Amino acid sequence: MLEDKNQERTSLSELGEFGLIDHLTKHFKIHHKSTVVGVGDDTAVLKFPKSQVIVTTDLLVEGVHFDLTYVPLKHLGYKAVMVNLSDVYAMNAEATQITVSIAVSNRFPLEALEELYAGIQAACVNYKVDLVGGDTTSSNVGLVISVTAIGHATPKNIAKRSTANAGDLLVVTGDIGAAYMGLQILEREKAVFTVNPNSQPDLEQYSYLIERQLKPEARKDVKGILESLEVKPTSMIDVSDGLSSEVLHICKNSGVGCNLYEDKIPLDPQVISSCEEFELDSTTIALSGGEDYELLFTISQEDFPKIKGNPNFSIIGHMTEEKEGVHLITRANTKIPLVARGWNALQKED
Repeated sequence: MLEDKNQERTSLSELGEFGLIDHLTKHFKIHHKSTVVGVGDDTAVLKFPKSQVIVTTDLLVEGVHFDLTYVPLKHLGYKAVMVNLSDVYAMNAEATQITVSIAVSNRFPLEALEELYAGIQAACVNYKVDLVGGDTTSSNVGLVISVTAIGHATPKNIAKRSTANAGDLLVVTGDIGAAYMGLQILEREKAVFTVNPNSQPDLEQYSYLIERQLKPEARKDVKGILESLEVKPTSMIDVSDGLSSEVLHICKNSGVGCNLYEDKIPLDPQVISSCEEFELDSTTIALSGGEDYELLFTISQEDFPKIKGNPNFSIIGHMTEEKEGVHLITRANTKIPLVARGWNALQKED
C-alpha cells in the first residue's frame, strides 16, 4: 500500500525515460576526481591509477526485501545505497561511486520517485559518493531497485573473507540484532493497522530498533579507526544475513574453525527488552536476524592490546583449526555447533 500524501501527481509518461533521469539526478554533485564522466553519457568514466577497483551490486524487490506499507520511500532510497556501501567497506575499501537502476509500475507518480531519489541523494552527500549512472524501466510487479557501488583500495589493504588464520581474534563493530527486532515491531503494527486503521502506534520506546531497520548506516568509519590504531584486519565481511551466516562464510572461505562466545555478543538494551516482549531468544536473534550492516573481522592476537576496550569493537571469539569445527560457546559453557539460519533470498515460503 502506497500512501499518497501529496495530491499532486505527475505521470512518468510526461517526462519519458531520459527526461525522468535528468529530473531525478540534476541535484547530484560530484565529490571525487576519479569520476571523469558521470550521469548523462553512454557510460561513466572512472580513473583509479594506483589502486584496485571494488565493485558490488544488490537488488531490492518490493514484497521480498521491503514493504511500502511502513517503509517510507526516502528511507528506502537511503537504505538501498547503504546495503551496497557496506559491502565495499567490508573489503576495507573506500566507496566512491554508485549507479542506480529502477523498474517502476504506473501506480508511482513522479513525486514518489522524487522521494526515493531524495533518500539516495542524502546517502550520496553523507557518504561522499557520486551517482554516475543507471537505468529506468517499467515494471508489472511494483518497485525494483538495483544499486551498484564502486570503490577502490590498495592491494595491501584489501580484506577478504578467505584470509583468516587459526588463532586470530573475531571482532564485530557496534551491536547486533536491532534491525531484525525493528522489523518485528513494524510487522506487528502493520497487523494492528490492518484490523483497526484508526489505531495510532506509540513507537517511541522502539526508536533505535526502527531506525536500524529503516535507516541503517554503513560503517565507513571503521577503516579509518583501524588505520589510526595501526591494525590490519586479516579478514572481513559485513553482517547482512545474520551473524552466524557471516562467521560460517569466513570459516568456509578461510579453511578455519571458530569458537563464538554467547556472552560476548553485543546487544543493545532495546534488543533485550523487545526480545522479552516478543518471547524471543536474544542470542538467536543476534545470530540469525540480519540487516545490521555492522562489520565482522578477524585480527592477529598481537593486535589485541590495540583494540582492547575500544568502544567501537567487541571481541566475540577466536578462530581455530578447521578440524575443530565452528561452535557457539553458551553462557553455561556448553559447546554447540553453529548453524546458519539467517536470511535466504531464494528460500520458498511455507
